[in-house]
Amino acid sequence: MGISPVTTAWLNEQGHDAKHLSEERLHRLSDREIFSKADKENRIVLTTDLDFGEIAMTSHATNISVIIFRQEGRTPTSINRYLETVLNVAKEELERGAIITVQESRIRIRHLLRD
Repeated sequence: MGISPVTTAWLNEQGHDAKHLSEERLHRLSDREIFSKADKENRIVLTTDLDFGEIAMTSHATNISVIIFRQEGRTPTSINRYLETVLNVAKEELERGAIITVQESRIRIRHLLRD
């Protein structure tokens, strides 16, 4: 299960410019194509797929961030609650480039250090 369009709508209600791939009929893109599109558009990738963390670490992207949701029972309501916390506590990290992994008991932030 991926991130729901309900979360995209919630983000837009909060004043963020969020897009769901299905809105643009791009949900069949490969992970690397999604990552590249997000990098070009200066977006944050929200996902339940661990592959995006590896793609972020091995890419040459300069400031893209990825938030990976790993908690059990990932409903749009629970994702939105965790996401609200992440957006509040990791704003600077998200702007500079980071991989943030969200679990029930913790939020792990790994900075993307670029030369």
